[in-house]
Amino acid sequence: MKLIKNLAIVAATIACLTVGAASAADFPDRPVRMVIGYSAGGPTDVIARVVAKHMSSHLGQSVVVENKPGASAHIAANDVMNSAPDGYKVLVTSLTLNVNPLLYPDRYNYDATKVFEPVSNFASLPMVVVTNYDSPYKDLQSLIADAKANPEKLTFGSSGFGGSAHLAAEMLATQAGIEMIHVPFKGNGPALQEMIAGRISFMFYPSIGIANYVADKRLRVLAVGTQAPHPDFPGVPTLESAGMTGFEEGAPFVGMLAPAGTPQEIVAKLNKAAVAAISSPEVKEQLKQLGAQVIGDSPEEFRKFLVADKERWAAVIKNGNVTPE
Repeated sequence: MKLIKNLAIVAATIACLTVGAASAADFPDRPVRMVIGYSAGGPTDVIARVVAKHMSSHLGQSVVVENKPGASAHIAANDVMNSAPDGYKVLVTSLTLNVNPLLYPDRYNYDATKVFEPVSNFASLPMVVVTNYDSPYKDLQSLIADAKANPEKLTFGSSGFGGSAHLAAEMLATQAGIEMIHVPFKGNGPALQEMIAGRISFMFYPSIGIANYVADKRLRVLAVGTQAPHPDFPGVPTLESAGMTGFEEGAPFVGMLAPAGTPQEIVAKLNKAAVAAISSPEVKEQLKQLGAQVIGDSPEEFRKFLVADKERWAAVIKNGNVTPE
């Protein structure tokens, strides 16, 4: 009886391996669901939809976008991390993936590279430092000088606590040795309108959708968080030229991940489709128009990025003494 039982276990194991291999070989044979933790129309959503559309043609199956905003994008992350690791449900997210467990370890107890299989980092969204056009600050140096002379006088806006604009400003505060007051809003839009009205001193903002405000002399760009000068803002210096480092690497990313345990063959197929989509001239141009910098890396490269990203924000949160509000 024991021999028969052992043979049955071996047979079952072989059957599971055979089914797994077959499913990986046939993937995908139905639509893939791309879950996004942010509202429709935002930068992450827009980039994901552009890539999803072109991934569909490379996979031979539809890639259906599903928005699940809420809880700093954790509703979507939790949904995907607890889904079947078969490649049919993937997550597209940004820096909150690493920041959430750093700020709220009791609420979000996970390590991104352990509960997900990184697929590809689509693009990054460089941040720029903006102020009201009539602001007394005509460059970053004058803003920093005022902040040093008057601790906690300057206010900076953000899309919310722990968001990219908040943490970028904390990076600046730490490196420049200044103290400022954080004014969080429910989204980048409301924060930007307060900036235009001149009710906050400055803010970091993704380099998306502000060119018209700059052209209409409603906003002034003081610095760009890119290694080289940004073509959309000629004559504006980089943060690095002012001695502020790490802002290019710390720009919000838009990347795709699958649940942990997804077969590597499936991860490779998803990556191949994503990179092919991102590499197409049409998508490159669309992302460029959005102000995004195209990446399209390998799963292993994205994994290494996520590890470094976590270390970066852990240091910012610790050095800036950023605690949950």
